[in-house]
Amino acid sequence: MCTGQLISINIAEQNGAPTRSVAQILARPGRGLVGDRHYGANSTPERNLVSLIEIEAITALRREHGIDLAPADARRNLVTQGIPLNHLVDAEFQIGEVRLRGVRLCEPCKHLENLTEPGVLSGLIHRGGLLAAITSEGVIRAGDAIQVL
Repeated sequence: MCTGQLISINIAEQNGAPTRSVAQILARPGRGLVGDRHYGANSTPERNLVSLIEIEAITALRREHGIDLAPADARRNLVTQGIPLNHLVDAEFQIGEVRLRGVRLCEPCKHLENLTEPGVLSGLIHRGGLLAAITSEGVIRAGDAIQVL
């Protein structure tokens, strides 16, 4: 069984607004993370997905490209450690008390690079994270264990 840990939770109240870290957050199936810019957004399932990125990818970005990106600045909701997110597409996993299902990889986009700095897009290709659907309601807390089910 593969396990990891949740390092941080990051939300932004509006698109393009700076992200901020929170200690915990309520996750709701079909709605997203309460307080995040995408929560319940237009009732489209794609917009209500949670985004994840590995702290290892952020560290590699610094090491390989000299880009020092704070975890919250990666603009992903959840920053993980010790779990390979690329392997979780179509997999069920749990963060603390909340169950999720990996939907698809979350490749970096030009918008992320525009909000951060040049080189972020190419530095995070194929390691930009994962988009996941929330399948059970509950509170996610920084420091929670991540378990593949």
